Parts: sequence; C-alpha cells; structure tokens
Amino acid sequence: MKANTQHWLLSLMKSWGGFFTPYRSWLGELKHPATIKADLVAGLTVATIAIPQAMAYAQLAGLPAYIGLYASFLPVMAAALFGSSRQLSTGPVALASLMSATAIQPYASLGMEVMMTYAALLALMIGVFRLSLGLLRLGVVVDFLSNPVVIGFTNAAALIIATSQVPKLLGLDIKADQFDHYYEYLWTVATSVGNAHGATLIMSGAALYCLFILKRYAPMLPGILITVTLTTVIAWLVHYDAIGGAVLGAIPKGLPSFNFPAIEFNFSHLSALMVSAIVIGLMGLVEAISISKAIASQTRQPWSVNQELVGQGMANITAGLFQGYVVSGSFSRSAVNFSSGAVTGFASIVTGCLVAITLLFLTDLLYYLPQATLGAVIIMAVLNLLAVNPIKRAWKVERHDGVAAIVTFVATLMFAPHLEIGILTGIILSIGLFLYRTMRPNFVELARDQEDGILRDAELHGLPTSDTVAIYGFDGDLYFANAGYLEGKLFNTMASKPALKVVILDMEGVGQIDATGENMLEKVVDRLSTKGTYLYFARSKAQVYNAMERSGLVARIGKQHFFKERKDALQYAQQMFGDAIDITPLQLPELKRIRGMHG
Repeated sequence: MKANTQHWLLSLMKSWGGFFTPYRSWLGELKHPATIKADLVAGLTVATIAIPQAMAYAQLAGLPAYIGLYASFLPVMAAALFGSSRQLSTGPVALASLMSATAIQPYASLGMEVMMTYAALLALMIGVFRLSLGLLRLGVVVDFLSNPVVIGFTNAAALIIATSQVPKLLGLDIKADQFDHYYEYLWTVATSVGNAHGATLIMSGAALYCLFILKRYAPMLPGILITVTLTTVIAWLVHYDAIGGAVLGAIPKGLPSFNFPAIEFNFSHLSALMVSAIVIGLMGLVEAISISKAIASQTRQPWSVNQELVGQGMANITAGLFQGYVVSGSFSRSAVNFSSGAVTGFASIVTGCLVAITLLFLTDLLYYLPQATLGAVIIMAVLNLLAVNPIKRAWKVERHDGVAAIVTFVATLMFAPHLEIGILTGIILSIGLFLYRTMRPNFVELARDQEDGILRDAELHGLPTSDTVAIYGFDGDLYFANAGYLEGKLFNTMASKPALKVVILDMEGVGQIDATGENMLEKVVDRLSTKGTYLYFARSKAQVYNAMERSGLVARIGKQHFFKERKDALQYAQQMFGDAIDITPLQLPELKRIRGMHG
C-alpha cells in the first residue's frame, strides 16, 4: 500500500511540469500576423472596459482605486500564461470584490495600509488554494457548489452590490462596512435621501443614462470608456470637486512592486481569513469555469478544469505578491474578449500592458473621474447577475433545488455583510436535501406487463404479482444513509406475502455500495434464510459485484445466487423449486403460451 501511494505521488509530481507551460500550445501561433492583429484589437477593447471597472471594483472591495489597476496588470498576464482558456479575461470582478470587502472589513479600524495588506494576503491564500486544487487534480470539488445555490447567492449579492453604490449616486458619506447588519445600512441610506447632493445626482443620472443608452442602442461601442471620458471631462470643465462632488483624486504613478503581505501572526484573524479564502476561491471558480466551458464549446479548443485552476491560482498569487487583491474570470470582459476576435492568451497580455501604460503615464487624466460614475459602472455591471428565471426553473425541475436557491438568497441578504454565512448555508442545505432524497430512493415490486412483456411497477400499473416469488427494484446507490430504508422496505413488503419463497433484488439501479450497505444485505440474507426464503441478485454492476466479492459476501451467499438477467434468476428458481412457486405473473407472454401447450 505504501509503495502504491509513493508511486501515485511521484507520478502526480512528474505531471506538474506540464501545468506550468500551457502557453506553448498557442505561442507558436503568434508568428501569424493575422493572429497578432486579432489579439491586439481584442486586448485593446477589453482594456477600455477593464481599466474603469477595475478601479470601481477596487473601491467596492473597500480599497483605493489604483489597487484595482495593480490587480489588472500582472495577474491578468499570469492567468493568460498558465490558464487553459485562451479567451478567459481575468481581473477584479464584482462578486469577489464584495466578498473580499467582507473578509477584510474587520481590519478597517487599523487603517487603509493594513486593509491593503490583508487584501493581498487574502488573494495569496486564494491563489495557493486554487493552485493546490489544480495540481492535485481536484477540479471536481467545484461541483459541491450546486447551480441553485450559486444562483441564489449571486442574485442576493447583486442586490447588495447595487445598493452599496447608492450613496455614491446620492453624494452621501455612508459606507456599508460601517454597519454590523446590512439592513441597518439600508435604513440609514433611506432616511438620508433628503440630504442628497444636487450636483452628484445630476452627474450620476447622466452616467447611468449614458451607460444605458450606449448599451441598448450602440452595444458595439465601448460604452464604459465613453461614459468615463465624458463625465470626467464635464467634471473638469465645471470644477465638479469644487462644488462638492466627489472625484477619484490623485493616483500614484508607477507599477506595483514585489511586496510579500507580512502581518503579525494572529490565529483567529488568519483562520477567519482562510475560511473566506476557501469560500471566495470556490465561488470565483464557478464563474471562471462556467465562462471557460461556454467559450470552449464554441471554439472547439481543448480545455482543462485543473489547468484553469492552476491559471487562476497563479493569477491570485501574483496579485497577492504585487500589491493587488483577489481576481477571477470575468463573464462580461471574457465575452468582449471572445467577441472581439481574441485567438490566444496574448490578447490578455496586451490588456495587462495597456493597464501598465495607464499606471505609468495616464493617471493624471483620471483625477477628475467622478465617484458617481464609478458607482454607475458597478450598478450597470451587476444588473447582469440578477436572474429570477433560473430560480423558477430550478423550482419546476426539483422543488428541493428551488428551496435551496431561495434559502440561499434570503440567508445571504439576512446575514450580510457576512456573505460566507449565506453561501455556506446554501451548500449545507443543498447537501442535506440531496442526502434526504437519496435516503428514500425509489423501491418497487415489479411484474410483467402482458401487453409488451416489460417488467413494470406492479402497484403503479395495476399488475398482478406472485405470492411465492417477488422481484424488487431499487434505484439508488446503496450506502449508510439508505441501507436501513431498503431493509425496512424489503421486510415490510414481504410481510404481506407469508408464502414468499424467492426474492429477486434487481441491482441495476445501484451504482455504488459501501460497507453499511453490504453489511445490511448480509443481515437480510441471514434473516430470510431462517424463514426459508432465498434472496437472489440480478443485474449487479461490475463495481458493486466486485465490492461484494472482495468482502466475502458473494462466497457466503453463493455465486449461484447472482445472475446477469432477471429472467435467468426466474429460470433458476423454477428449476430449484418447481411447482412450489408460481412465476406466471413474471414470465414473458410467449413462454406462458409454450408452457401452456406443453401442459
């Protein structure tokens, strides 16, 4: 066993080299001028959206705007070089920014420098977490976040994000992180509407109107860039800051430097940050992986979830080491990158270079950018997260999924700003509901339908059954949570048949069996044998049969009691017991006719 473990570990480590060189698959394509041109255009187009969004999202995270630019420089390039999707655009996103704000909010009283350090440390933790999942090939862990839970959470988060920007639109000095509960923040904003700043209202109204009109009637134009440029010029012309309007202000020139986020060791602080890192790390992966899958399905390019985990991990590690904060794949920017014709990851490298140029030479132009415009940019961006129809659809497909979505939505709003409680509530509930469903799988007695010869649910279709032979179907994995249920159903249904001689358990629906399930079957066989009743197994899957063979159950019961088909089990029972049993309701129609002729 130890040798096998060591061999597996060595094989795993040898495969890691390929994880850090995925860019080789597209690097050679850059020798084609058409590819370079397409990537340059796509990179420039995405940059016009990424730069203002990055600044807005950084403020959403409770950080200075320029931190968003830092996070849009080297991390974007790292994701492109080490990720799997060529068109995925990585950087600051609304949801991760809000969750990051929640995670670092307890340190707000220690000053902005400390918050920036904790934000970088959080990104580093997320990066290590995602990278570890990728290297260990554990991309499947993302599946623990069910779609209904994600839908419920993102809808609630979209409302929280949008409402958090209302003070910017009204010119109020109110921040959501000043309150222990989000409803307190909402009440304060609602009661302060009368104190709104007139010039700010006009500016925010103009920004929202411009964003809406451009998105609806000129979607091909860079609406965000146009709105930012227009409102910045207006703010400069009218001396917006002099009349009380809030502007972005001075942004330090220069590129971010390498800076390990060192903090004083505090277990309670670090443990809380680790929990946030895991939750944010998983939520961000859902977004990144979803858009990567969608793009890969259209481009037909190879894609790997574990490679994407490595790319997203390296991007966040880079963000943590170069004064940034958490980054993830963006739906909106990836869609723009793809629609703009991006062919390789070089497009994202172009985007990162343009952000660097902005940091080096263009920061003075952003001084008069109105805070109201940044608030409007965030609100328009998160409107895409609001989606009620998927919740309705989940409810129609499976009520439990609908409940999980609604409860997650309500819990996220109720416990805000502690968003991790909302998502964890949804995860625990969805797992609990899944276990509840699998605890009571479908269990029916089967009988032959004489019209088409198919074995069907006898009770549902009103089919006659035999008093001496019964075939039971069980649909679901046989494990600790439902082993007792199957045992109870077997004995309760057999209680109504005192003359029962043979029980055939159809195992086709059983995909897996654990020790509890195997032990229960052994007990059932023993109890039935004391009553002179025999248990046969039909259509067992290979993995289930092998498990019972390894445990010794097959040898104990006897291999002759395991059959490939139900008809084989019936024929064997007929040979063993003859006229002592009646298999007529379970026979194929033609066999009945033949038997009748011979009789």
